Amino acid sequence: MKNMHRKIFALLALALSGAAFAAGNHAGGHGGEETAIGKPGVVSKVSRTITVDMNDTMRYTPADVSVKQGETIRFIVKNSGQVKHEMSLGTEKELLEHLEVMRKFPDMEHDEPGKVSLAPGKQGEIVWQFTKAGTVNFACLMPGHYEGGMKGAIKVSKK
Repeated sequence: MKNMHRKIFALLALALSGAAFAAGNHAGGHGGEETAIGKPGVVSKVSRTITVDMNDTMRYTPADVSVKQGETIRFIVKNSGQVKHEMSLGTEKELLEHLEVMRKFPDMEHDEPGKVSLAPGKQGEIVWQFTKAGTVNFACLMPGHYEGGMKGAIKVSKK
């Protein structure tokens, strides 16, 4: 009987952990490893700060940013709109995959260095090192926002 209770407890714990994940906590092991778009930056190595405004016209200002490979940028992200917006860095493929998840779990909380979700009137930041030349995309993946044109691109030029 004791073994059956252990199995039931284990199954219940597993089910609850899956439910917590499904509810949309997006924390993960993103502790500084390099990705296709670079890696989380170190504040002491920030070479410049770029302010990005998000608003209810479903636009970022600026929507096009240029950086140099190796540069660490602090993005000060401001939500000047009346609804929640976010700035998520990624490849186009990653952003589209994340968009599908956001459609299922629109209240998902983000705890990743390349993403910031902000309530109206709030400000946050992303510190990111661009280690590879190419294009890094960013978008708001709140339901309907990406489709409304809320996206931009960071052009990373070779050193």
